[in-house]
Amino acid sequence: MPTVTTMSIEDVIRKIGEIGIVPVVRAASVTEANRAVEAILAGGIPVVEITMTVPGAISVIREVVKQYGEKVLVGAGTVTNAEQAESSLRAGAEFLVSPGLSLPVLSVARASEKLAIPGALTPTELMNAQEHGAKLVKIFPCGNVGGPKYLKSLKAPFPSASLIPTGGVNAANAAEFIAAGAFALGVGADLVDAAALREGNLDKITTAAQELVSAVAAARAATGEKKGK
Repeated sequence: MPTVTTMSIEDVIRKIGEIGIVPVVRAASVTEANRAVEAILAGGIPVVEITMTVPGAISVIREVVKQYGEKVLVGAGTVTNAEQAESSLRAGAEFLVSPGLSLPVLSVARASEKLAIPGALTPTELMNAQEHGAKLVKIFPCGNVGGPKYLKSLKAPFPSASLIPTGGVNAANAAEFIAAGAFALGVGADLVDAAALREGNLDKITTAAQELVSAVAAARAATGEKKGK
């Protein structure tokens, strides 16, 4: 059995807030996924979201938790139904992320006392997610509808919402997203480069992770934001 860290929902929220970055790992194989986690951790980001689109995703989550459970906060991504949610949590995932709002996923997470982060895009979807108890909400695909400007507009009527913009987020615009009110940043292809993974060029991913960490830290310092708040 994997070593489960048994973190509370609040602990996980606090950790994600402190780190400020949720790397989204979409890989073509278990080997590539493990490489990605290693490179991300080396770059200073101790959290990963393994998506269900990764072949053998549940096995990958179980293996990553077994190897890095004490060092890395491991979550499952692209979780769209109860079965995936249950399997991910059994494998040791500490949080679940969905591209949209799935009430069965939220129900499984609630029963297991684990964090579920549903996806939303419009004000109506965000309201719906909050009404069903979501404490963190992924705004996806944020980059396609205006990026930081859209997030800022969304935060205006929802100032207390903890939002994680995902899609089109990278080191170049990280500061803008933080200034717009992002709780944390969901970063996929711009961090976990598919070609670099295939070629085993982990340094590229590690460097990208370091750049993101620096960008988020600088942006938070500039906005006077306290980590995790």
